[in-house]
Amino acid sequence: MLPGKFVSLLLGLVFGGLLLALSPIKVMLVVAGVAVALTLIRFPLWGLLIFAVLATSIPYTTLQLGIRTTVSEAVLGLTWAGVFWQSFIGKTRGFMLWRPTERALMWLMLFSTIPFIWGMLIIHAEGNGPVNWVRWLMNLSMLFIVPLLLRTDADRDKVVVALLLGNLAMLLLSIFMFLKTRNAMSMIDILTDLKYAHPEAVKDIFSANYTRMASPWVHPNLTGGVLVLFIPLALFYGWTRSGWRRALGLAVAVLGCAGLLLSISRGAIVALALVLIWLAYKRVPNSGRIIGIGAAFAVALVMFYPPLQERLLTIFSTTNASTEIRFDEYARFPTAMATFPLGIGFKIDPPVPGSNLLGISNLWLNFIYKVGIPGMLLFITVTLLWWREVRPLGQVRKVTADNALWLGCICGVLAALLTGIFDHYFSFTFVLIALFWLLMGMSLQQVRLRPSITAPVAAIEPKDNQP
Repeated sequence: MLPGKFVSLLLGLVFGGLLLALSPIKVMLVVAGVAVALTLIRFPLWGLLIFAVLATSIPYTTLQLGIRTTVSEAVLGLTWAGVFWQSFIGKTRGFMLWRPTERALMWLMLFSTIPFIWGMLIIHAEGNGPVNWVRWLMNLSMLFIVPLLLRTDADRDKVVVALLLGNLAMLLLSIFMFLKTRNAMSMIDILTDLKYAHPEAVKDIFSANYTRMASPWVHPNLTGGVLVLFIPLALFYGWTRSGWRRALGLAVAVLGCAGLLLSISRGAIVALALVLIWLAYKRVPNSGRIIGIGAAFAVALVMFYPPLQERLLTIFSTTNASTEIRFDEYARFPTAMATFPLGIGFKIDPPVPGSNLLGISNLWLNFIYKVGIPGMLLFITVTLLWWREVRPLGQVRKVTADNALWLGCICGVLAALLTGIFDHYFSFTFVLIALFWLLMGMSLQQVRLRPSITAPVAAIEPKDNQP
């Protein structure tokens, strides 16, 4: 009884002190926050589900916890606290296996210590390097959290549903607001109410081209990136399920395609088209029909939306302003490499103020810019090891409930990597990269649980009476 009385007395003193220092409403918020935090630590899977919804619907809503951070990353931090607690009491023993992909990612995370320290020494600009570095590591750690928390098919299904629900909410809001006003600036008030940081930067992005659909992901190219990450998963999930799950998956796939075209993200559109061609090459059922329907849908939208016509006409034009900037970035990149051989670290994002250099719109070259050539090579090693383990070994003649998650995840990751040719967002963009590594981890888990899904399927299966 004595420990219980001591805890009760301590809690009474703490809340009494809070009532003296804060208003009753703030005390209630503190108590509610503590209750939520303790619940997520006790049930970390709930934290992952909440993260999946928040990260896909309102990814950059912020809160102040001594430092400003996104709500979704705060939830992810509590989820990891819960994982550590479960590990302490022995509930995660045997779930984490250090395979080549995981070991390579750990080496990348460990190596990042060098450019982190180097950047803190050489970059003389405002920025919180330690916080940014820890946030990046936590985003990458989603690959490790999958085997620790997603232990059953039901757990994995819950995460997929949470991801799709978040995407659906984001798409409904974005498309509704854009069709209502045809002006990206209409999203500013909503994002301000959601406590998005740097409102002046948000305004600059939306005003630069107000004819491109705005979303809670702010930049249209970032919107395109997250959509190509999840459209394949939504399509294959809805294809192989029934009832409301089927409706959810197909709704996200269709609305995602519409949102992709309205955001007019050239790199994302090309990446998704290439993935569809790859699916047709792998003989995935109805992939040719999907390409035809998608093309017809795109043509119809282009016919009735002139800004999309203008954007697509300049997609490969060297006179396009964004294309010219990209060529200029590539021309100056060797100078940036020579100036920062170990990268610039995590204090700021490229370009470095006062250096007369530009950033770089390429996933792999951005790794060089931030963590040097060794960092890029380690990232390439991780992706090659992942691909060697999850790639289909032959034609995929069937799409079933067993292989839909695997196929949707690898197509989403492939599409994200292909967008890296045109944009850098899947390298160091917080929240987005957490979703990227989450899908990579889920695809690895599917292959390890069901090794046969990567094997080639015969075009004509033997009958029951045949050997």
